[in-house]
Amino acid sequence: MLLRVGSRGSRLALTQAERAADALRRPGLEIALVPITTAGDRDRTRPFGEIGSRGVFVKELEEQLLAGRIDVAVHSAKDMTSTDVDGLAVGAYPVREDPRDALCGATEIRAGMRIGTASARRRAQLLALEPSLSIEPLRGNIDTRLRKRRERGLDAVVLAACGLDRLGLQAEIGLRLDPDVMLPEAGQGALALQVRAGEEELVAAVDDPDARRRVEAERRCVATVGGGCLAPVAAYHDGLVLTGLVAAEDGTWLERRTSDDPLSLGRELVALAERQGASA
Repeated sequence: MLLRVGSRGSRLALTQAERAADALRRPGLEIALVPITTAGDRDRTRPFGEIGSRGVFVKELEEQLLAGRIDVAVHSAKDMTSTDVDGLAVGAYPVREDPRDALCGATEIRAGMRIGTASARRRAQLLALEPSLSIEPLRGNIDTRLRKRRERGLDAVVLAACGLDRLGLQAEIGLRLDPDVMLPEAGQGALALQVRAGEEELVAAVDDPDARRRVEAERRCVATVGGGCLAPVAAYHDGLVLTGLVAAEDGTWLERRTSDDPLSLGRELVALAERQGASA
């Protein structure tokens, strides 16, 4: 049997796909990796919101999956839209890795620093933490962003710790930011193995129930808020409780709440944002 596993073509994405393929391998199963270029890969300069909504790194993989050209799509769970596409399902969330954000280039956040990130979520939380920071837009894959930090003389960049770990770049990390300091993106640290609805058994053997419970709760919360790439919204389940966050992109206000119910938490975040005059 041949299983065609689709992935973005970046070094990190292919590394993640290879890890998923290794986990899926069994006697009698042949696996072929199929690199696919996404809108987010083709345009590495414009802000995400000018390219499309959240999901700019997954849409083309989902189209190939629906067309029957691949059998499994491997995504970073944080890149997925917060609701499932008709006809597709996440068949497995393997064991989740470090969900935290990582500060690269410095070991602490200090007043007046120049920090690079393209994430509205990170920008909002950094400015709420230290309003004197200068947050500069920074796009590209991990290697590109690390190189641009040095070329532009930035004090630091913020990246997902799991991506650096997967590429063996742990030495670049000066500080792993605790969720109490910076709440992660919904699904950060987890991979999502997406299949056509009804074919979940193709990948079910590598599904981790704890990762599924936590990531699905985070995705439901964000879906309720209606968060996208431009919305400073975050949700993280630590295994005990779900925490959600909504904020102004300039960090002038930030609301963080906890709950056991993703839907009620999402609705509460919407009400908090509207109270601040924001359109959630």
